[in-house]
Amino acid sequence: MTTDTKSGFSADERAAMKARAAELRSSGKKGAKAADGLQALLDKIAEMTPQDRALAERVHLAITAAGPDLLPKTWYGMPAYTDADGKLIVAFKNAGKFGSRYATLEFQDSARLDDGDIWPVSFAIPAWTPAVQKKITSLIKAALS
Repeated sequence: MTTDTKSGFSADERAAMKARAAELRSSGKKGAKAADGLQALLDKIAEMTPQDRALAERVHLAITAAGPDLLPKTWYGMPAYTDADGKLIVAFKNAGKFGSRYATLEFQDSARLDDGDIWPVSFAIPAWTPAVQKKITSLIKAALS
């Protein structure tokens, strides 16, 4: 079930996400809202250029694995994730959105990344690598600690 960054989500991954959205919708009003957020996020990813889409799909999988309680949604048209209280934790800004050189992962003030007097909250992602996946996993876990 592995995919490379050029091909995006596998058919099994797409089916699993659709099944999860259906489960959420059937669980009532709150579940329907979460399912709608997931669908909106997936729709935004699908609209991206192939290179941005491949990165966004990998970022989505890494974030949902590291922070399974995060709720997907869109924020200013970007894939984003909130905590249970609806506070935005992180968003993925694809390079094509503003004609940037690279995509970025941007943490908001509700993410707990504080480290002294100054710390980064935006991270460039020019390509997907195992090191990028490891770093995102670490950042999500820190943001939620």
